[in-house]
Amino acid sequence: MKVRVGVVTILIAVAACSGDDGDSAEPAERFRVLTYNVAGLPQEISSENPREHLPLISPLLEPFDVVLTQEDFDWWRPLLDGLDFVQYHDRLRADVTHAFRSQMHPGPEAAGLDPATRPTLQVGDGLGLLSRFPIAGEQRIAWTGCFGGFDTSDRGAGDCLAMKGFSVATLELATGIEVDVYNLHGEAGATPEDQRLQAENYEQLATFIDEHSADRAVILGGDTNLHTDSDHPDAWDGADTEIWDDFLRRTGLEDSCTVLDCAERDAIDKIAYRSGADVTLVAVRHEFLAEDFVGTAGEPLSDHEPLAVEVSWRAANDS
Repeated sequence: MKVRVGVVTILIAVAACSGDDGDSAEPAERFRVLTYNVAGLPQEISSENPREHLPLISPLLEPFDVVLTQEDFDWWRPLLDGLDFVQYHDRLRADVTHAFRSQMHPGPEAAGLDPATRPTLQVGDGLGLLSRFPIAGEQRIAWTGCFGGFDTSDRGAGDCLAMKGFSVATLELATGIEVDVYNLHGEAGATPEDQRLQAENYEQLATFIDEHSADRAVILGGDTNLHTDSDHPDAWDGADTEIWDDFLRRTGLEDSCTVLDCAERDAIDKIAYRSGADVTLVAVRHEFLAEDFVGTAGEPLSDHEPLAVEVSWRAANDS
């Protein structure tokens, strides 16, 4: 969540990595996953240009089998009904043909949030899913806490204006072959309170994965807001790296960038994965696609770069 006043725009350098399947038995299939924070805040408070850029992003999502979007809002308070903002979500999906799509955010109570605890709440979680594979069991879960409202002079990043958190849905690669797909948007900001909440975010998410996805394959992507392996001021002298590493250890997930030895390990947009009892997953390519997602004048379409990971899979009982 970013607003124009008092928030430093994060620029992520281009990276591309590739590798082998890492198994002597060739997996039967491959698919491509994209995670992208599309910067879909209302034009009036955005540091970007969503009114013009979201329609340009839409056709660029078409080549990917699974698309995870952040700041792609489909729930908002009636106060925003008069803004062009209410058209952004439909424009983002106007030029894609994915048969399976996340449903509209069900509202605060369904996401486990008491609206009374978040009086400045304006929009949903901004998490969207597009898939070539059938999806089922979709859930939205808000983070248990947040910091920052309209006034960013406290160095917060307006996180309490949204129902930031994570979503999960079950993706069916083939009959009997399932993967739980998680999409997330982590707490932003540069204060000690933001740092405390980030640690809580990933404890909450790890607990949910332990309970909901035990022994199951998982793909997780999104805007983590964690500056790992970095001297960025918001990295808090390695605290972000510790949060991410602890989360990976607890859940058994592997960071696709680490697996493929990518250069930009400090990028906050990440994709991680693990195999399950029924299916083996292997990341075979990891790349930021900044050069492909540009406007008519060559400008970036968001303040984040889209991250694509190619994943190979085979049933666990395949020889």
